[in-house]
Amino acid sequence: MDKNTIIGFILIAALLFGFSMYSSKTAENEAKERTESHLKDSIRSAEIKQSEPSSFIPKKDSVENFFAQPQVDTLSAEQPQIVNVPEQIITLENSKLKIDFSTKGAKMLRSQIKGHSDYKQDSLLVFDNDTKFYLLLKSKSGQMLRTADLDFTPIVSEADNSLTMHYAYSPTQYIDFIYQLPSDDYMVKFDVKVVGMEEYLHRDYAEMFEFNWTQDLRRFEKSISNEQRYSRIYHKYVGGDVDELSESSNDKREATEPTKWVAFKNQFFATILIADDEFKNVLLDSKMLSSEEYLKSMDAGLFIPPVYDGAEKSMSVGFRYYMGPLHFSSLRSYDEGVTEIKQQLDLDKLVPLGWSLFRWINQYLIIPLFNMLSSSGLSMGLVILLLTIIVKIVIAPLTYKSFMSSAKMRVLRPEIEEINEKYPKQEQAMEKQQAVMALYRKVGVNPMSGCVPMLLQMPILIALFSFFPNAIELRHQSFLWAEDLSTYDAIIEWGTAIPLIGTHLSLFCILMTITNIIYTKFNMEMTNTGQQQMPGMKWMMYLMPLVFLFVLNDYPSGLTYYYFLSLLITILLTLGFRYFVNEEKLLAKLQENKKKPKKKSGFMARLEEAQRIQQQQAKNKTNSTKRKR
Repeated sequence: MDKNTIIGFILIAALLFGFSMYSSKTAENEAKERTESHLKDSIRSAEIKQSEPSSFIPKKDSVENFFAQPQVDTLSAEQPQIVNVPEQIITLENSKLKIDFSTKGAKMLRSQIKGHSDYKQDSLLVFDNDTKFYLLLKSKSGQMLRTADLDFTPIVSEADNSLTMHYAYSPTQYIDFIYQLPSDDYMVKFDVKVVGMEEYLHRDYAEMFEFNWTQDLRRFEKSISNEQRYSRIYHKYVGGDVDELSESSNDKREATEPTKWVAFKNQFFATILIADDEFKNVLLDSKMLSSEEYLKSMDAGLFIPPVYDGAEKSMSVGFRYYMGPLHFSSLRSYDEGVTEIKQQLDLDKLVPLGWSLFRWINQYLIIPLFNMLSSSGLSMGLVILLLTIIVKIVIAPLTYKSFMSSAKMRVLRPEIEEINEKYPKQEQAMEKQQAVMALYRKVGVNPMSGCVPMLLQMPILIALFSFFPNAIELRHQSFLWAEDLSTYDAIIEWGTAIPLIGTHLSLFCILMTITNIIYTKFNMEMTNTGQQQMPGMKWMMYLMPLVFLFVLNDYPSGLTYYYFLSLLITILLTLGFRYFVNEEKLLAKLQENKKKPKKKSGFMARLEEAQRIQQQQAKNKTNSTKRKR
């Protein structure tokens, strides 16, 4: 195998391994001070709750204290009778979602995504009494009140499939949580209205509402390590980029720039809270969990200015709440017709398709091609087969150019071996290399021309490395022995995890590795130009397929199936090229090139000059050593 092919393989291995391990303006001073004040109040309220749980129970006296101003003993309005009422569960449902709401705190208690199931084939519940969402208020008298501790009254409207959770201190002082579920969408409209309370609220809390949202991220996929690799908190800046927290460790962040949405994301599903306007400040916290059923604990402190209506004496904020699958084209459709940059959601960026160049390839080449093939009704195994064939046809000219470069150097092997015999000693390595380069220049062969086509193919290879693990279309789709192309296809499993390999061996990954070893041996024979290789390079080339086995064993079988097919087709293409290329005619053409006058290229001139300088330095060093002796 020539050094260009070796360099290409090493680069591919390094990029794939590194990519898999990778699988991370300040606000105005017044706003920052108020955020810090909010945060201190939140911490204080949490500490009070732990030490005095009863202080948050909305009994009559505590609610009256909340509304009482320091200079006023009692309210002039008639005092209502506040009593604890039993919790009620109300359900809103459409063709895609079924959501249960609790009157305790007006929260979403349970959310089921229809048409999907988890790895146990049970109903897929985005959350099931393991999420909290509440508004935190502070009165002028210093009393804290959380909506999570209030008992709301439900008002259901079947006309628009909406639910209003109503908490009233008096007819003119109340809090409404309003949910509206469209007939065929994963997006829930969610509004919060606080009426008749502004004069009792602390100034900071009247100007900036504080919401707290926590959720323990549930496990949905067979491979917990692979799902955890793609599960994390995302957030999007208004009119800007989408950012994310670490997927592999505990992480926290304060986003002081205006933020459009925050997402708690699994591998294939997400819950996303989208502000109608913008969050002024966001506090995010993600913690790893050691559990078989939960991946991570996620927390978001959300600070958003309310809109004040003087006529109604109301303060309100609006949201949209997405709970659904991460299907690239569907998420992208939410921005159709949206021309204002600040209102664009970019929800499709929740599907990790790689860095800029690789994402561009996936977005404009791979995904449209995949969608076209999927629409034919074929099984996903056949879709991947056809996708592989088409990709290999597209890059076939590059493969052919790389093959021809190797073929030219291979037919010159007898002359290379003569040069090796002429300069057998180690200290003659520089003269030997110069003679080889002189030969290549005479016959018109550029040794780098085979490396460039291989490097040009790598973006597609890496783009597909990002595409397959995040293609929800492969989820629960079987092919041959693989029950689910979105996860590993274990042929053998054991209980205790073994370092690097885990608890199983995947059959498609094994087939890919075997094919890769065969291809390595085949390619080394095909590209043997007679030049001496670095010591141990041969065994390094055989070791690299084993590295891929350890790296990809836990990855989706759809990915390893693609790599297996890709290697197999590459071998067939190489055999075909060799069958149709007449190497005797190719050698004759190269010999004919010796007779033509040659103009030295800039690259070759620089290479020879570098070799001459290196040779001169080596001689000077040798002479200096001899003089010292």
